[in-house]
Amino acid sequence: MAEQSLCTEDSIERTLEKYANMVYRIAFSRTKNKYDADDILQEVFMKYIKYNLDYTSEEHKKAWLIKTTINTSKTLLTSAWFKKTTSMPDHLYTTMEEKSEVYYAVLKLPAKYRTVIHLFYYESLSIAQMSSLLETKETTIKSQLHRARKLLQDILKGEGFDV
Repeated sequence: MAEQSLCTEDSIERTLEKYANMVYRIAFSRTKNKYDADDILQEVFMKYIKYNLDYTSEEHKKAWLIKTTINTSKTLLTSAWFKKTTSMPDHLYTTMEEKSEVYYAVLKLPAKYRTVIHLFYYESLSIAQMSSLLETKETTIKSQLHRARKLLQDILKGEGFDV
């Protein structure tokens, strides 16, 4: 008997429409590069199709996509290829979110702080959800979020914002 695929063309299309922007934003916040974020987006959805998992809920699917995006970003950032390449200039970024000064300030944060800021504010995940997803204690997530906010405030003050 042939194995039935859980990923139909319609379900893949719905998942792409629903989560592609989220995956892209997480990838961009980690890599700070539009082209690398595009590559990560493509790779994450290729893994989604390849592994053809049976998700217990939409939240489970979303968590899998976030975790896979973070891990794929880490793999890219630590690869020998990535370390030998240079990124494109900032002026090539075109979306409004990428042009916003606050978003640029977030991109100046260290990766672990960018991740918690992005998941908390842009993806509306709770501290408990982030803890589970990142496999980190809730107290650590709270500390990282607090430090990230403080660093972000300092960056914005340094750029002339009244924070």
